[in-house]
Amino acid sequence: MDKIIIQGGRRLKGTVQVSGAKNAALPILFSSILTEGWNEFENIPELRDIRTTCRLLEKLGLDVDPKKNGRVSVSSNGMRSFTATYDLVKTMRASVLVMGPLLARVKKAKVSLPGGCAIGARPINLHLKAFEQMGAKIQIEQGYVIARAKKLHGAKIHFDTVTVTGTENVMMAAALADGETILENAAQEPEVVDLANALNKMGARVFGAGTGTITVEGVDELKGTTHRVIADRIEAGTFLIAAAMTGGDVWVEGIEPLMLEALISKLREAGVKISEEEHRIHLTADLPLMASDVITAPYPGFATDFQAQFMALMTTATGTSVITENIFENRFLQ
Repeated sequence: MDKIIIQGGRRLKGTVQVSGAKNAALPILFSSILTEGWNEFENIPELRDIRTTCRLLEKLGLDVDPKKNGRVSVSSNGMRSFTATYDLVKTMRASVLVMGPLLARVKKAKVSLPGGCAIGARPINLHLKAFEQMGAKIQIEQGYVIARAKKLHGAKIHFDTVTVTGTENVMMAAALADGETILENAAQEPEVVDLANALNKMGARVFGAGTGTITVEGVDELKGTTHRVIADRIEAGTFLIAAAMTGGDVWVEGIEPLMLEALISKLREAGVKISEEEHRIHLTADLPLMASDVITAPYPGFATDFQAQFMALMTTATGTSVITENIFENRFLQ
C-alpha cells in the first residue's frame, strides 16, 4: 500500500470490535517451541508480523498451520534448526523472543542482532545478562548472538529497567530451567500476563505475572494447549481517541476496560464521557475538549504507544497540554 486517503470531517458513530493483541500473540506463538504436541491459538490478528513469525517458526522446522478466523496451529515436534536468520529478524525485532525458548528446549540459539529502530535503540543486553545468570554462555559473532547452555538453572534476576520482551524471553526460558527463577522489576503489561496464562496451560508454573515480581518454578516438560489471545488494548485505545477527536459516539467491544485505565482517566480529564461495561467501553464526546497533560510510563502508566494519538487529540483541545515521553528517546521524530 503506497498511501492511505482519508476523507475527514465526519463524526464517528457506531460499534467496533477489537482484534487480537499482536504483542501478546507474538510471544505466545514463540512459546510453542517449548512444547511437545500441537498448540491451538485463537484470536491471532492477521498482520505482517504474525506472518513473519510463522515463517520463522517454519524455518526452525516447526509445523505451522494458519486457519481461518484467527486460528493458528503450531507443533514443534519437527524442529530441526536453532538459527533465526537476519532476513527475518531485520523485519521484526520481536524475533529475539525465540532465544529463550530455544535455549530452554534445545540448549542453544543463534539469533541475528536485531539492531535499532526508528523510535529508539531497544537493546537486548538485559535479555543476555539474564541468560548468563541462568548458566548460558553468550558470544557475538558476525552479527549473531550465539547462546549455549548444558542446562539452564534458576536465578534471581533484577532488570535494571522495565523490559517487556526481556521479561517474556526470560520467563519462557525459566519455564524449563532447573529450580526457581525470580524476575524483579518485571514488566506488568497485560500481554505478559497473557503469556504467563498460556505457559501455565502448557504445564508451566508461573506466579505473580502482572506484578513487579514474577516467580517461575521450572518443570521437566510442557505440552501443547489451546489458548485465546487477549484483545489489543492499543487498537482499542486508538479507536477511543479517534472517536473523541471527532466528537463521536462509539462502542468499542471485546476489550477489558481495566487494561485502558490510564488512557480512560486522561480522556475523562479532557472532558470525554466514558462508561465501562464488561468487555466493552462506550464513549461520547462534545467538542471542543480541554487540554490534558500526559507523561508516558511503563504499564499501568500511560502507554507510549498512545502518545502520538493523544498528542493529535490535544491539537484540537482548548488550552495548552504538555506531553512528556519517557520510554523512547526518538518517539517525537515520527
